[in-house]
Amino acid sequence: MPTIASILWRRLDQEGHDSCSLSRAGDGWSLKGQAAFLQEGAPCGLSYEIDCDAGWLARTARVAGLFGGDTLDYRFEWLDGGWALNGKKQTHVAGLVDLDLGFTPATNLLPIRRLGLRPGIATPAPAAYLAFPELKLERLDQTYRRLDDTRYAYAAPAFGYDEVLEVAPSGFVVDYPGLWTTIALR
Repeated sequence: MPTIASILWRRLDQEGHDSCSLSRAGDGWSLKGQAAFLQEGAPCGLSYEIDCDAGWLARTARVAGLFGGDTLDYRFEWLDGGWALNGKKQTHVAGLVDLDLGFTPATNLLPIRRLGLRPGIATPAPAAYLAFPELKLERLDQTYRRLDDTRYAYAAPAFGYDEVLEVAPSGFVVDYPGLWTTIALR
């Protein structure tokens, strides 16, 4: 799979980094990354992979790694209009097409690319959000409004977050105020 873009972020709200690549995968897309950070004083190392169709809809995902002394392995699959987590249907997030992994900014790329907003257009984009460290799927109400070629007004009211994200042509967020900043982008 040829890599379209790759990025390295530094976390701003606590110690941590995340590295991710975007590749073509057949007629769709693949995001693969690794995040290393501290969570509640415990070291975490998580790898993730999300496979999307041609329209940027996530179809499968996996998160695996370590959290403190615990080994994690979570598999997500889009089935019959909703998400299954490790084979168990998650009815409370039924119909939410976007999957947002709460420990990485990589998954913001999916609705940014999927929606293809023109400047000045805003839309709600609720997501099935993997809360971390709880590791459960929850509904996350969020809104994207494209300001121009590189900036999106982004709001996630549940977190009191309302900022302008700087976005690369690839769709990766390069500046996520207060949370993430880019160290390298290729």
